[in-house]
Amino acid sequence: MSSALQIGLRLLTREQAPAFCQLVIALAEFEKLPPPDETAQARLVEDALGAKPRIEVWLAFVNEDTSPCGYMILVETYSSFLALPTLYLEDLFVLPERRKAGVGGTLLKKVVSLAHERGCGRVEWTALDWNVNAQQVYEQRIGAKRMSEWLLYRMTRNDMQRLLDRDAS
Repeated sequence: MSSALQIGLRLLTREQAPAFCQLVIALAEFEKLPPPDETAQARLVEDALGAKPRIEVWLAFVNEDTSPCGYMILVETYSSFLALPTLYLEDLFVLPERRKAGVGGTLLKKVVSLAHERGCGRVEWTALDWNVNAQQVYEQRIGAKRMSEWLLYRMTRNDMQRLLDRDAS
């Protein structure tokens, strides 16, 4: 008998929504960030499975496990210069006990495969500066290029409100 793990990927279903939310909470803990509250969790599920989905969620399962051990969230953006869509990987997370078992690699290959099938010009994602293990996988194992000439900018809802209030006066 083979001892190799069988890794399966499936799109999120309503039945798996609570397990998905627990994985998002686990990612927040890993990144030392506040986890989504119940209201945010409900939005996550609605944004994935509602009438107008905003995100695409894939769950990873090992062997016959009924609970997922990892997930990824994908969104489509667009490159005006390529005139092609870009598949953006918002989250990729694997529970600690399943790391180094090929789950993360299987998820990464899936996003690349989906982008290729959909005619995307590229796949993009970010990595935290302290997550050296992830950076090594991206650069050394799968051949992704770190973009040093682009800086990430962000506005929170509070920042947006301040700008809108300032311009309204």
